[in-house]
Amino acid sequence: MNKAIGFIGLGIMGYPMAGHLSKKGLEVSVFNRSKEKSLKWTKEYKGTLSTSLIELADSSKIIISCLGNDEDLKNIFFSKGGMFDNLKPGTIVIDHTTTSSDTSKMLNEKLNSKQVIFLDAPVSGGQAGAESGQLSIMVGGQKEGYEKVKGILKKYSKFTKYMGASGSGQLTKMVNQICIAGLLQALAEGLNFSKKVGLDSKSVIEVISKGAAQSWQMENRWQTMIEDKYDHGFAVDLMRKDLEIVLKRAKTSNINLDVTKIVNNFYKDIQNAGGGKWDTSSLLKRIEELT
Repeated sequence: MNKAIGFIGLGIMGYPMAGHLSKKGLEVSVFNRSKEKSLKWTKEYKGTLSTSLIELADSSKIIISCLGNDEDLKNIFFSKGGMFDNLKPGTIVIDHTTTSSDTSKMLNEKLNSKQVIFLDAPVSGGQAGAESGQLSIMVGGQKEGYEKVKGILKKYSKFTKYMGASGSGQLTKMVNQICIAGLLQALAEGLNFSKKVGLDSKSVIEVISKGAAQSWQMENRWQTMIEDKYDHGFAVDLMRKDLEIVLKRAKTSNINLDVTKIVNNFYKDIQNAGGGKWDTSSLLKRIEELT
């Protein structure tokens, strides 16, 4: 086993994240279910293509995954041709997938039995943050493992923080998604109100973004929202997946999330209208066209 970094998952987030590692001089080997995406990446960046998960596990001291959901993550370890039986003691696995904290805890326990460190490290910042290397990363798991890899995480992030024991990163990401859902719905309602009462929305945002209402969502989404542009950013389908994880955990822990439940149903309306790939800011489109 050498000191290469194995990167699994070259989607809209993983592709540029792996690219930042390569551009900053690290040895990177990539694997993606679609080999075409891996070939494209190796033409754009310096690095090697792993033809299988087993090959990647054998050649990597550090393995980073950025996948779609819990099942995708479990499959890279436990499906036929998965990595679990080929992981070497001392390997550190960093997972950027947004999953349930239970999945993270399960993987942590199983990998620890092989003397492999597992860190749940979901990210915030979306496609733009991944492309600019300005993500925020919240990390759960063994602190010693985090200390060993935080320099690598900084290659594609503006901020990283250790949040606690295994699953803590995913729980923190749940808080992040709860807050984003509420912020976007409020922004959508505010912009709709502004339009309906005859105000110039650009002027409104210019004023209120300098005050207490300011947020990243307001600064980065108001213009595309009023221009009815949603073919970018974090997809509604992914947000629905995340909010279902949130609401399931809230139910088992008897936590009240009234607003999150409502917004999750609004996103369901958007999916039913064919907008599953639209950006999460499409809540305004729902108000204007779907209600």
